Amino acid sequence: MTRTPEGFFSRRALLRGAAAAGVATATTGAGLAATATPALAGPAGFPNYRYVRDAFATPLRYNPTGEFIFPCVRGVYDKISNYRGRYYLYYAPHDAPGGICLAYADRLEGPYTEYPNNPIVDRQLPTTTVSHVSSPHVIWDAPTRQFYLYFHGENYTTRVARSTDGIHFTDETPILSTRLVPGTSETSYARVFEHSVAGKGNRYVMVFMGNTAGSSSWGSRKIFWGWSPNGWSGWQFDPNPLVSPSGDGLTDISAPHLLKRNGTTYVAYHGNSGNMYLTEVGNNFDREVHLGVFHRPIASDNGRVAAPTFGTDGGVSYMLYEAGHRLDARICVARAV
Repeated sequence: MTRTPEGFFSRRALLRGAAAAGVATATTGAGLAATATPALAGPAGFPNYRYVRDAFATPLRYNPTGEFIFPCVRGVYDKISNYRGRYYLYYAPHDAPGGICLAYADRLEGPYTEYPNNPIVDRQLPTTTVSHVSSPHVIWDAPTRQFYLYFHGENYTTRVARSTDGIHFTDETPILSTRLVPGTSETSYARVFEHSVAGKGNRYVMVFMGNTAGSSSWGSRKIFWGWSPNGWSGWQFDPNPLVSPSGDGLTDISAPHLLKRNGTTYVAYHGNSGNMYLTEVGNNFDREVHLGVFHRPIASDNGRVAAPTFGTDGGVSYMLYEAGHRLDARICVARAV
């Protein structure tokens, strides 16, 4: 894959001043196939989404930094009994102390009720204490009938933990760090999906942000990927970026999400321009076809939308996303139109 060099962009400029945008497909679990047929469509025919509401109707009890990011929504009603709501929403503050949090609702559209004992995972991990934990992503692993939670803490280490009820997670284990992706200073904002790649012997893939500032002329933040036979162990990581920002005229991209449509595979991600972009990577992750802007923020998003998660409820597709400045964000709900 050919990539064009691009310039450096500072971390604080990205975090405080950049904007990004969310996109389009629908699933309540690890599956990714879009199901809606909207009146409007973005690149590759994905739905456009329109803001419906903020995810929370009341102030949060646990909100130590005044911001919360990186939503991940999962339908749990067909996986466990005695659930608190049909849909579980995982999210976190970013800045210290962070904390992986849970909310729930019987409708994917919300509003969501905060779990009373948040955070469900804090920065005091069984084997170490970190400055913060954040960016939760949860999958349901059918072979083991467990939820796997992926999160970062610190920014250079991605970890996994497991649970049978989606609330109480144990066995926290580091699976990705900068030493496994040469030339990176951060490896975080990971999402994991069930997807096989030819010749890899894998069941799952991971897409994540790698920060290469200071070691590359291609720009700072790019999308990388890895694969595992079971989602828990045996992870391997490609040392080369899967998607670089230069194809979109950007310097930094992050928070990738894997999408499937048209018999192929795409990655959606936000960039420092204020938009979200879409790139086709192919089913074997051997392509890099930049398709342009996927979604733009509206006025109520305060210049930035990012880190989308998707679901379908009653045949209607929804996107939950992070809106607002990077260190002053909230979570919103949008519906396919």
